[in-house]
Amino acid sequence: MADVVPITYHPPALPAEATDIVDAWLANRRLSDNTRAAYRNDLTGWLAWCASHNLNPLHATFLNINTYARDLDNTTDPRTDKPLSPTTVARKMSALSSWYTFLHRLGVIANNPVAAADRPRLDRDHSATIGLSPDEVDALIHAARHTPGTANARNLAAITLLADLGLRVGELVSLTIEDLGTEQGHRSIRFTGKGGKARRRALTPPAAAAIDTYLAQRAALAGVAPSDLRGPLLATNTGKALDRHAIFRLVRQLAHAAGIPTWQKLSPHSLRHAFATTARGEGVPLEDVQDAMGHADPRTTRRYDRDRHNLDRDPAYAIWAARARRGK
Repeated sequence: MADVVPITYHPPALPAEATDIVDAWLANRRLSDNTRAAYRNDLTGWLAWCASHNLNPLHATFLNINTYARDLDNTTDPRTDKPLSPTTVARKMSALSSWYTFLHRLGVIANNPVAAADRPRLDRDHSATIGLSPDEVDALIHAARHTPGTANARNLAAITLLADLGLRVGELVSLTIEDLGTEQGHRSIRFTGKGGKARRRALTPPAAAAIDTYLAQRAALAGVAPSDLRGPLLATNTGKALDRHAIFRLVRQLAHAAGIPTWQKLSPHSLRHAFATTARGEGVPLEDVQDAMGHADPRTTRRYDRDRHNLDRDPAYAIWAARARRGK
């Protein structure tokens, strides 16, 4: 079927370079650096696909979008040597939809072609992240505490922050010393969460102690007082911030040292997953876990609640108990 372009619609001219279009869209969004980079990659892939099919992206229809989505379904992820996951395809489609919505609001196109396209059906109860049990998290922290070498204190601070606060890896590596503080008797840390939202969390005593030990060691090596330190909270020997790849490697190295069988499949997100499942298992209310994790949608948090289908928690029992208390 040939693409149908409304002859009565005359879109205004776009910047000559596709990168200008993408830059304008990204500048209009409140995104973290990691999400911005992922969206840029997603749009670059779409524009390259359009070029290879001799398709003007402004004239794309939902049929073109569907064809692209099917191609993505059959694309191999070089990291796993497996087809792209439905979550990855859905994210790429979401990026396209956001971009076309942006162009539509500017009056560049008549409608968003992604709106009518098919998208992968995602099981919100499913998470591809390999989780960790509370005992495995303890073993990981123990391994960090007993790592030989000068990086011992830094490794323990990093792992404890991931385990006790459930931070995203991007949030962790963006922390600075200036983000540390004290609020209403709590040791705390402030950071920018997903979507550019300013957030703050309480530091647990072990997390605060690990940070203090690490900064004291770092200050001694620099020949200054801990209060005089500035810059990244977790730094390399040259003073630069640790990057997300270093944290990925650290998690797997420590998991291997701790004898965790799934060490090769773990990631920093495994500790975030463990934070949520353990919190719910300990009876922390869903809304408190949602707030701590920075989830906009409670359904995202609910998938970490592995025990929610336990019949012991069926609301029917609460209704019956209330009726029994009323003597009915």
